[in-house]
Amino acid sequence: MSWDYPTIRTELRNGVLWATLDNPPLNLIDEKFVTDLIALLDETEADNSARVVVFRSADPDFFVPHVDIQRIPQYTAKAATSGGPDDTSLGALYRRLSEARPVTITALEGRARGAGAEFLYACDMRFASLERAVIGQPEVGLGTFPGAGAVQHLVRLAGRGQAMQIILSSEDLGASEAERVGVVNKALPDGELISYVERLAERIARFPEAGVRLAKRRINAAGLAAKEDVHVDAGFFQILVRDESAAARFGAITERGFQERSLAELELGAAIGEL
Repeated sequence: MSWDYPTIRTELRNGVLWATLDNPPLNLIDEKFVTDLIALLDETEADNSARVVVFRSADPDFFVPHVDIQRIPQYTAKAATSGGPDDTSLGALYRRLSEARPVTITALEGRARGAGAEFLYACDMRFASLERAVIGQPEVGLGTFPGAGAVQHLVRLAGRGQAMQIILSSEDLGASEAERVGVVNKALPDGELISYVERLAERIARFPEAGVRLAKRRINAAGLAAKEDVHVDAGFFQILVRDESAAARFGAITERGFQERSLAELELGAAIGEL
C-alpha cells in the first residue's frame, strides 16, 4: 500500500510508511511540498495502518535545504489551510507534524538547513549519516530569524548555550557534533543508517498502539513549546525576511548560487561567513 503525492513518494511495509521527499531540483519547501505534507498528515491520521512514518530524501545531497525564498507567500498561505484560524504559519504545520498520530522518524542523509532543519526537529526522532548529514540554521547570517521552530526545539534538545551557538553562528553542524549536543538521536555510518532506522521503526510499529500514542502525547506535553511561542517566532520571521538588510544579504548569496545546485548551497555555512 502507498499514498503517492507529487513531492513525496511513499511505501508502506510492516506498519512503517517510508516517505521519500522528492521535490526537484533541490527539495526546497514550497506550496507543492506543503500541500503534500498536509495530505500525508491527513491520511495517516485517518488510516492507522501506518504506525510509524520514516522521512528520507530522494536527493543524495539535500534532505531539505531551506524554504524557497521566492515562494514564501504561497507556501505560507497553503500552510494556513492545515490547522485552526490561528495556525497560519509553517511553524504551526510543523507543530501538527510533532503531534501526528504516527511516530515520526527522520533518516538524514544530506543537508537539512533552515526550515528543513526545523522539519527535522519537529519529528519525534532523528538519525543521521556520519558521512553525509549536515544541519544548519542560516537565518541570522542572512539577516532574518528561524521562524518554524528552531529556537523552541534547539533549546530543549541541546540546551541554551548550544542553541545560541547553532542559531547565532549560522555555521553548519556535522552528524557527530549534532549527536554530541543532542540534536540527533544517533549518528551512524552511511551503510548502517537505514537498516538501523528500519529495525527501530518496525519494532515500534509492532507494539500496542494505545501505549505508544499515550507515551508520545505525554512526552510532547512535557517537551514541546507552547503554541503561542510558535506563533511569535513565525511572526518575527515574516517581519525580518522583508527587511532591507535581509534583502541585501539574500541578493549577495544569490549571486553565489543560492537556491541552485552550487558550492554555495553545498557549503552554505561557509558561504554565509564570507559575505
